[in-house]
Amino acid sequence: MKLTTEDQNSSPIGLDGDGAAVTKSLHRRWLYLLPAVFVTYSLAYLDRANYGFGAAAGMAKTLHITGEQNSLLSALFFLGYLVFQIPGASFAKKHGARRLVFVSLVFWGILGALTGVLTRFWMLALDRFLLGVAESCIFPAMLLLLTRWFSHAERSRANTLLILGNPITVLWMSAITGFLIEFLGWQKTFIVEGIPSVLWAFAWLFLVRDRPADATWLRPEAASLLEHRLEREQVSLPKIDAVRTALVRPEVLILAFQYFLWSLGLYGFVLWLPVILRQGGSLSLSNTGLLTACPYAAAILLMILISRASDRSLNRQRFIWPLLLVSGLALFGSFLFAQSSFPLAFLCVVIGGGCMYAPYGPFFAFIPEKVPRTVSAEVMAFINSLGAVGGFVGSYFVGWLQAVTGNAKAGYLLMSLSLICASGLSFFLHDSPKRQHAEAAAEILK
Repeated sequence: MKLTTEDQNSSPIGLDGDGAAVTKSLHRRWLYLLPAVFVTYSLAYLDRANYGFGAAAGMAKTLHITGEQNSLLSALFFLGYLVFQIPGASFAKKHGARRLVFVSLVFWGILGALTGVLTRFWMLALDRFLLGVAESCIFPAMLLLLTRWFSHAERSRANTLLILGNPITVLWMSAITGFLIEFLGWQKTFIVEGIPSVLWAFAWLFLVRDRPADATWLRPEAASLLEHRLEREQVSLPKIDAVRTALVRPEVLILAFQYFLWSLGLYGFVLWLPVILRQGGSLSLSNTGLLTACPYAAAILLMILISRASDRSLNRQRFIWPLLLVSGLALFGSFLFAQSSFPLAFLCVVIGGGCMYAPYGPFFAFIPEKVPRTVSAEVMAFINSLGAVGGFVGSYFVGWLQAVTGNAKAGYLLMSLSLICASGLSFFLHDSPKRQHAEAAAEILK
């Protein structure tokens, strides 16, 4: 039978087939592909974010390194993360993300576990740098994978389910890692939390395919319809074949600088929140872990709500700049209350952390709506590279300010200002008109 008009809005059409069966088959993307993507990104984030707990547990004292060296170790990850972003994205575009992610999982699991084994500063510095290299191609490769499986009207939610691996991982990691460190010590905890990535690599290889046509769990007609729709969506985008041309487009440069400022605030927040909370509230490590989980719980709820609203309206910027602004203002509140009222400062941290994560889905759905898929992988990698630079700057300087001043105020001020500036850059960007998306969808009906 023919698909109904309602079905046509939710799945690519224009071909004959059993509409109900095709719709059911397409729904399997959310059940088969996205859980695998979510787990993979969760493991990647585990092996980068647990460093903050090692620092809070006395890594510097155990290894006899200075506070500045400790900050450098946390920041070196981002220098490595920067190295293979664009080459990795180009490789994934040409050869597929599946095998690239498999190799990366194995290597970053081993390198993450080695953080708990190595005892010399130069070895740890090299390990942290290589860990960043191993993870550098994961995020753009997975974003590229999702552009081959989900349409414009689904992509904010698909991106959010990928990126939810970030706050959900920190949520459970914050609650559990503190107890693991108290029970096992920080070194054994790093080893224990590195092993799952190596094991999961083989599950990833079994579960994931690069294209709909390769998936045995997707009906052939559903795969054809989906690929047809994705192809027709490219009609409304500018024709850009050269990567260099795409990277110097004004909107790409603005998005990259915006993500730099955003990541400066975000990664300073992620890596140093346990230290800041423990010192500000005079808490045990286990209680620090529980309180650290609160901002990420708020982030999970907001990310889900914002991604749904963004896909319904197809207006991305409306769901980006206000949340970044609120986050920046909330962290400024933490700066003001840090010395006078820990409860008020912590409330601001929860609001700031939640709003900091909420716009991720719309932001990474916005990028493929501005450039065609011939260059979208490299563009997303370039923007993510600037985010890595921001992560290096944020993690290093927030930690450095913490070490120099002995309190959290200066670090929260830096994060606050960076997020407020990131919000302001949205006024130089414009959403693609909703009419344009409607015209692209109409093309599919022909």
